[in-house]
Amino acid sequence: MPDYIIVGGGSAGCVLAARLSEDPDLSVVLLEAGPPDTDRYIHLPVGFFKMTSGPLIWGYETAPGRMIDGRTMVYPQARVLGGGSSINAQVFTRGCPQDYDGWATDDGCAGWSYAEVLPYFRRSEGNDTFAGPQHGIEGPLGVSSGAPHPLTRVFVRAAQEAGLPFRADFNAGEQEGAGFYQTTTRNGKRSSTAVAYLKPALGRRNLTLRTDATVSRIVVENGRAIGVEIIVNGRPELLRAGREVIVTAGAIGSPKLLMLSGIGPAAHLGTHGIKVGHDLPGVGQNLHDHMDVDVVAELNGPHGIDRYKKKRWQAVAGLEYALFGKGPVASNIVEAGAFWWGDRAEKTPDIQFHFLPGAGVEEGIGSVPGGNGCTLNSYHVRPRSRGSVTLRSADLREPPVIDPNPFAERYDLDRAVEGIEISREILSQPAFAPFIRREHLPGAGTTGRAALETFAREHGRSAYHPVGTCRMGGDAKSVVDPELRVRGLQGLRVCDSSVMPRIVSSNTNAAVIMIAEKAADLIAGRTTGAMASASQESHSPRTRERDGKPVPAAH
Repeated sequence: MPDYIIVGGGSAGCVLAARLSEDPDLSVVLLEAGPPDTDRYIHLPVGFFKMTSGPLIWGYETAPGRMIDGRTMVYPQARVLGGGSSINAQVFTRGCPQDYDGWATDDGCAGWSYAEVLPYFRRSEGNDTFAGPQHGIEGPLGVSSGAPHPLTRVFVRAAQEAGLPFRADFNAGEQEGAGFYQTTTRNGKRSSTAVAYLKPALGRRNLTLRTDATVSRIVVENGRAIGVEIIVNGRPELLRAGREVIVTAGAIGSPKLLMLSGIGPAAHLGTHGIKVGHDLPGVGQNLHDHMDVDVVAELNGPHGIDRYKKKRWQAVAGLEYALFGKGPVASNIVEAGAFWWGDRAEKTPDIQFHFLPGAGVEEGIGSVPGGNGCTLNSYHVRPRSRGSVTLRSADLREPPVIDPNPFAERYDLDRAVEGIEISREILSQPAFAPFIRREHLPGAGTTGRAALETFAREHGRSAYHPVGTCRMGGDAKSVVDPELRVRGLQGLRVCDSSVMPRIVSSNTNAAVIMIAEKAADLIAGRTTGAMASASQESHSPRTRERDGKPVPAAH
């Protein structure tokens, strides 16, 4: 009987399995519903554009959105070892220190302030460029600075022409400005948690990995989780855990599994004929996500990466990668971005931008008539709208009802419009003039706030950052306490993006890895950062000059 059963081999699950199995006296079983991460496109940084559709995701769509004219949205959630870290765009950002301080002070999450989680960010990080008190250089997760495409460099210059200062490091405590993103890559390959954490640990005798293992329910007896039921050759099989069951199935999968196990809102479970084992109303609530809006421009020539849609150019790129490990194949495409203000009353920037030197890269985003384009997308980083994940039925095979409820709060729609306006301003700067023929989306004829609101409702899409559905907090209505234990039950924790009380002001994967790093210490009873590398701590940090407070661009 293993001590720990971890349900979900994604970003968090791989970290936890590796960290907990470092103790040879503990035994760990990691269960992943999807296959191993053998698809070659996973490991090529450019391959993420193939990951937002296909067999390595669950194939989810959202419920029709009330404030987006009844549209549904594709909702890619990974179904493969490594989870989101195996299919995402590899952008490495943590968010603001204020995000985590808010968790601690406003949401009752004692122990989760920025000062308290920073050791876990550092412990995870193997950065090839930045060092000092904000960064780790010896952690398992590869974090690297790439060689940006020439058009990406044009974007960073144009953003400065629009009034945004240059930001060399988005993860040094301040985000405002434009610059080049670091990525979770190492030596020209994706550094997923399956690659960085799990695979080096698989030789341990106390760690067992089972892929293609579907968990049908958590088994609870007398108020304690004693194991899980998995489906093997169409038949249920009970796996017992000596100490704990740890759920790491993500913001959609974790609440679904809890509810199928009779843990969740009693009234909702009752409507599907599920016996209520533990009434926990917060399960599946508080879903929120970043809502992307894309501004797409048509280029006047093959200045971007769209040329590589042609076979001969793909052959050239493949040869360059094979010989030198460089070029377009080694790029995540999303090489630069920015953080800036829509609402100047906010203390920190509230809009994030991602620039892509191509068009039609991601699922659902079309190309441009001339064949060559570039994309600048933006989203409000701290959305106020809240939605839910609920069951469609008691059938494990049925997808849940996913309703992020985008733009339910007017404030979020206002920020989306400002993101479009700032994107247009950047793309209209002199640096882009030699390259852009015209604006394709929303198009020059789309003017005025009302028209831009309509465009945002018609074209807004998920940034694939769902969080919050098993909310952590210090109050009785939260799903897990600050030690990630499910309230009212013993032997059961949730440790993934679903526990975030509020989304961080950036991409979410780095924060999920931090949560898992911290969870390993909580589960093992270690003090904060006890496993931080002594060699990291011995480096003498050098203080770098920070940019002064920028003057906002006129827009």
